Amino acid sequence: MKVPLLDLKAQYKGIKEETLKAIEEVLESQRFIGGDNVSGLEEAVAAYSGTRCAVGVSSGTDALIAALMGVGVYRSPLDEGRADEVIVPAYTFFATAGSVWRVGARPVFADIEADTYNIKADDIEGRITPHTKAVIPVHLYGQCADMEAVCQIASRHGLKVIEDAAQAIGASQNGVKVGNFGDCACLSFFPSKNLGGLGDGGMVITNDEALARRVREIRNHGMEPKYYHKHVGGNFRLDALQAAGLLVKLPHLDRWAQMRRANAAAYDEAFCGIDEIKIPKIRPENYSIYNQYIIEVPNRDAVLDALRAADIGCEIYYPLPLHLQECFSALGYKEGDFPNSEYAAKHTLALPIYPELPLEQLRYVAKSVSDAVAGK
Repeated sequence: MKVPLLDLKAQYKGIKEETLKAIEEVLESQRFIGGDNVSGLEEAVAAYSGTRCAVGVSSGTDALIAALMGVGVYRSPLDEGRADEVIVPAYTFFATAGSVWRVGARPVFADIEADTYNIKADDIEGRITPHTKAVIPVHLYGQCADMEAVCQIASRHGLKVIEDAAQAIGASQNGVKVGNFGDCACLSFFPSKNLGGLGDGGMVITNDEALARRVREIRNHGMEPKYYHKHVGGNFRLDALQAAGLLVKLPHLDRWAQMRRANAAAYDEAFCGIDEIKIPKIRPENYSIYNQYIIEVPNRDAVLDALRAADIGCEIYYPLPLHLQECFSALGYKEGDFPNSEYAAKHTLALPIYPELPLEQLRYVAKSVSDAVAGK
């Protein structure tokens, strides 16, 4: 049978009429920038996340850029001397480090935990210098990083903490949702995310009202009031069509998360007792929303080929760690610098986990993985 990695049509089927109605209302209003849908989504996401403020922006990447600029990590053409430094994990999506580079700062990489794939707190402190201004822990694959440890380190050294929660809206640690640990958190509404939009979109959530105000200005060219610019910002606005579609989806988010978690539990059971298959390690204090279900296998590439031959959607997140990317070669990192990140890049594989995945297809995926790992 054919099993997609993600089937957005299955999700859309249940909300089609409501989504079309919301889009039509925006079209009839001809209000595409700002307006009630954007402010309504900001209020709804803030309430859902338990934060005081939320600022809609044009993508998860732009959320990171605006947040960095908002906390003061930004080098203007008038600055002299060495750039600010921001510590980020070596194993994650490119935007985390790319955004640091974009604002004129230097990404400083740290290794990840071998079991959760999140930033290794013990590897942060030794990489702090007088130029370090912030750390960006990523809540990878829908599970929170060790925020108690990260925030303690940041507090000792006076660093800003920007949570990269692009894959983790709704995730929590000790009952506290993402966005309430650091200075702010950045969300992505890319269509494949657990809360996916109709295209690109993102948000910065925070309990710091002054920071939220700066980010609002930065997303609109640093302008407040109109035509008066306090900062050099960018065009990072979230459009009304995206907000309207997301407002339809948000009330379903917790139910979809529960369905993802049920699918993860079914995979865990299917792989139980197979030593060659390492299933996701979820810390007991964490509530994961399983934006991805990641396994680790010794013969990853052979398993990947077997699954694709069986018409099963699968993906490698991420095949090359950030410190080995060509664009960062000038930073001077080399192979072997971050062994956990490099091992994960060579041995991990994402399986279908979307909420509407039929149990029959899930079992087919699990059996195909088990057979491929055994060399059958």
